[in-house]
Amino acid sequence: MPNSQTPSQSMIPAPVCVLIPTYNNAKTLRRVLDGVLVYTRQVIVVNDGSTDSTALILADYPFITVQHLEKNSGKGKALRKGFEIAKAQGFQYAITIDSDGQHFPDDIPVFLNALQQSDGNILLIGERQMDQAGIPKKSSFGNKFSNFWFWFETGIKLADTQSGYRLYPLEGIPKKLYTNKFELEIEVIVRSAWKNIEVKNVPIKILYDPNERVSHFRPFKDFTRISILNTVLVLISLLYIFPRNAFRSFKKKSFKDFLKEDILGTNDSDFVKSISIALGVFIGIAPIWGFQSFLSIFLASVFRLNKGLCFAFSNVSIPPMIPLIIWGSIQTGKLFIPSAKPLLDYNHIDFQAISEHFLQYVLGSLFLALMAALLFGFSSFTLLRFNQRR
Repeated sequence: MPNSQTPSQSMIPAPVCVLIPTYNNAKTLRRVLDGVLVYTRQVIVVNDGSTDSTALILADYPFITVQHLEKNSGKGKALRKGFEIAKAQGFQYAITIDSDGQHFPDDIPVFLNALQQSDGNILLIGERQMDQAGIPKKSSFGNKFSNFWFWFETGIKLADTQSGYRLYPLEGIPKKLYTNKFELEIEVIVRSAWKNIEVKNVPIKILYDPNERVSHFRPFKDFTRISILNTVLVLISLLYIFPRNAFRSFKKKSFKDFLKEDILGTNDSDFVKSISIALGVFIGIAPIWGFQSFLSIFLASVFRLNKGLCFAFSNVSIPPMIPLIIWGSIQTGKLFIPSAKPLLDYNHIDFQAISEHFLQYVLGSLFLALMAALLFGFSSFTLLRFNQRR
């Protein structure tokens, strides 16, 4: 039977509902529902085609909104349907809680307190203690994997990006979502962050009981889906989001402030700045024409360097410099291939000249790129330290 205790309507604000997607979690569903009903009757349950006794259990709760899907389509599809229902009912926020019993309903006030202390433009994710006993190592690894890519795609560092216990701003998240499975929870937080919605963690408790918890995560299939999604999101970040953000930042500031804050990165150490410059120079001279901009931003993000500096110095290979760089590379390549044909005039660099000296050019350009990177890196570090002392 459902919890006979009358929920206190004042315990949860009117614009907030609780959304519970469920699929074959009959063992724990009633306990989760009764726990949530202590705080509110503003509950929406999406039954994602369950084949167990889920429908019978939900029939005992006629005072909550229940949506039955004919066939199992995935957690993402259930969440999308729940968001649609919640917005149609006039709710502004939805707290999502899993029905497998791992989340504690008495953590609902944690989300509400964090919401009240914000400006409302916020998406909250419950932070689980992943190092506690009983949590599978694969879950901990998957969470770290997800955290890294979320940071790479948004620049936001979180301790937990995979928890399903969340508070969503319904009008703030993207109106059109494209994924249907577990990967939707990644899609929505990354794209929300791109819309300048604050995404942050709040501490929650977690219970992993292997005797009653039913997980529908399929390691190979779902991990593959998540990896494909992250690949797409990384490409969008590099090709559109990062340049867009830089342009917006430039428009809001004077050129001097933009150069100081976004390019020179006053919070970066002199060592990080000099390494960023060295990497940019190396990429700019190395024989990877057409990919310098992409690689400079990508590698700077991976190694947590100054993306602005790395990108700026990768443009050392501007058009007027290209013939000189190629000529210098071919000449340097003679150190490794002494018998190579000489190239005397850099004004006659063309594709035929490069093809005739290809190996000589590749070896020479890599060596020249390394030497130039060391020179620029050491010189910039010396100048930065000298300027700091002054």
